[in-house]
Amino acid sequence: MKAAIPPALAEPLERARQAWRHSPLPRFLAWWGGELAACLPAPLRAWLARGPELRLLEIDGDTLRVSRAGDPAPLARIDLTQPAEVQRAALREACAGVAAPDLRLVLCLPAAQALLRRVTLPAATAQRLRQVLAFEMDRQTPFRAEQVHYDQRVLDLAADGRTLTAEFALAPRAALDPLVARVEALGAGLDAVDVRGADGVRLGFNLLPPERRAARPHPRRRLNFALAGGALLLLLLAMAQWVDNRERALEAMRAQVEAMRGDAEQVARLRRMLDDSASAAGFLAARKRAAPSMLELLADLSRRLPATTWLERFSVDAEGRIGLQGQATQAAALIDLLKDSPVLTEPSFQGVIQPDPRTGKERFYLVAKLRQPREAGRAPAASR
Repeated sequence: MKAAIPPALAEPLERARQAWRHSPLPRFLAWWGGELAACLPAPLRAWLARGPELRLLEIDGDTLRVSRAGDPAPLARIDLTQPAEVQRAALREACAGVAAPDLRLVLCLPAAQALLRRVTLPAATAQRLRQVLAFEMDRQTPFRAEQVHYDQRVLDLAADGRTLTAEFALAPRAALDPLVARVEALGAGLDAVDVRGADGVRLGFNLLPPERRAARPHPRRRLNFALAGGALLLLLLAMAQWVDNRERALEAMRAQVEAMRGDAEQVARLRRMLDDSASAAGFLAARKRAAPSMLELLADLSRRLPATTWLERFSVDAEGRIGLQGQATQAAALIDLLKDSPVLTEPSFQGVIQPDPRTGKERFYLVAKLRQPREAGRAPAASR
């Protein structure tokens, strides 16, 4: 018998099974496996296609009928009133030729011994369908959940995704448990209890509780685990090889970079020297071209100073400082006249304005600065 699954794990496992069944992945894997199997030799394909060998058991009164799945002809009819050793020998003879790991025994109930129901439920119940049906059991059937063995499946999901149609089959424990006990008395562990429909075809349910199902070895499962482990190992080796290749390529690139670093630094030094030489050679010429000429300065002052103003002294030093000394009728107004000049900036008086009693004008000393090349380029735009 199989060990019972702890309740804390049963619900998550059931949800995982339901999610797997309703996902497109099983259909894709089945298609992919079929395509891959078609590429294999026929003997290997036949070996891989070989699955568990089913033996169907049916109890009619005191007779146990044994047949092969897909073949209605009975392999054996065992009289259950005979001694236990005779019954076991007859069952072993009916299962002869089948390896123990491949043998699956399924007890089939006639339709009259089971109850079949279909219900419509919210789609959200798909993950907890068994628990929901247990809660609904006394509404949908004459029994309570603890009085029956049952199994369920989802038949259809509504187009709007809101509801689903579920089907479940059940058999009373009082009727099913004695039948299972009679089969187990033969030393045979059952794998499933199914129900035949009205047409005699199995419906595909398994009413046998998981803890009472036979625990059988799965050689193919071990092979699958081995193949999965081998695939994982190959994947790790491929990843390690890829990482090693990338590290080798990175080391080669680092070596190339180090070899080229000296040349790059020498080229950078030569480029800096060339830029510095070109900058030094063009600095004076550029400054001379950009700075306003004396002719422009004198022309601008002549346009801006009123006719009632005359200069007694005019000076420009090497730093671009301008000195204007003279007399004007209204010396204070000269600052406003000169502040928008495109060739000079920061006009201001140095000292105080003094009246000249001899001429009746105001004597002033005004200082300013020549606009730098950048300022000279911006001044026309600012004046506009």
